[in-house]
Order: sequence, then structure tokens, then C-alpha cells
Amino acid sequence: MNILTGEYEVKIDERGRIKLPSKLLEALGNKRQYDFVVNRGFEKHLILYTKEVWEERTKEINQLNIYDRRQREALRYFYRGATEVSNDNADRILIPSNLVQYAGIEKDVVLFAYQHIVEIWAKDQYDAMLANEPADFSSLIEDVFSGGFQKRNTDE
Repeated sequence: MNILTGEYEVKIDERGRIKLPSKLLEALGNKRQYDFVVNRGFEKHLILYTKEVWEERTKEINQLNIYDRRQREALRYFYRGATEVSNDNADRILIPSNLVQYAGIEKDVVLFAYQHIVEIWAKDQYDAMLANEPADFSSLIEDVFSGGFQKRNTDE
């Protein structure tokens, strides 16, 4: 699996298609055909997984217990909206209208690639998220890597 990185501004057309940037396709391995799964993200955005990464993620989530209410809900929310998509000859993917609506996408879109996924954001939502960045990114990283979030959550 290739490590993905970068921010790409694209447009969604009237049919709900997004053209994948050539740099992103290069990072994915420059194949002719790509198979993906697009799904709801953890915030009001979408996540585009390669088929291989999706299969790995589902192995993790499928270990949850369907007899436990919270775990069952997590499974439902994880799978809700998941749709297989492939690129066409023009390197566009069709985003289902229910997912476009969920993410509030109208025209301008940001593809934010990191690790093995691509987040798909409505540009205004992405800009709002960036506007809420912490003033001190160093403290955030320090907390994350020193376990500060976990410690703080258990102290409350």
C-alpha cells in the first residue's frame, strides 16, 4: 500500500463526479482502473478507500460484537453509505448523491490524502476545519504522543 499525501482542490460536476488528480493517481500506482469504497467520514466529510485498504479496515471493525448495542451501532454507522466506485476513462469517480448531501458538497471540493485514505471535503467545511486548528500545534502533538489525551479523559 502506498502512503498518500497532499491536498487537491477539485470540482464536483452536476452528475456527482470528481476527477482524480494525476498526482494522486501516481501515488496510487498509476494503474488504468482503480476500485474504491467511498463512505461517510467521522466528521461531515467522506472517506475514499482503495479496495485493499477497505478490506483491511473492515477486518478491524468486523471484530465488534453484534450482541452489544454500542458495538452494533458502531458497525451500522461505519457501514452506512459505503459504496463501491471505480474510475471511468476520464479518471472520474461518481459519488452517490446521499453521500454528497451528507458531506454538504455543492461544487468546490478538497481531497485531503494522508496515510492510506483520501478525505473528501466540501471546500467551505474544510476551510472551517482549518480555521479551528489549535494555535499551538506543538502541544497537540505532544499530548497525542505522550498519552495526554488518554490521561486527561480518565481523570475527568
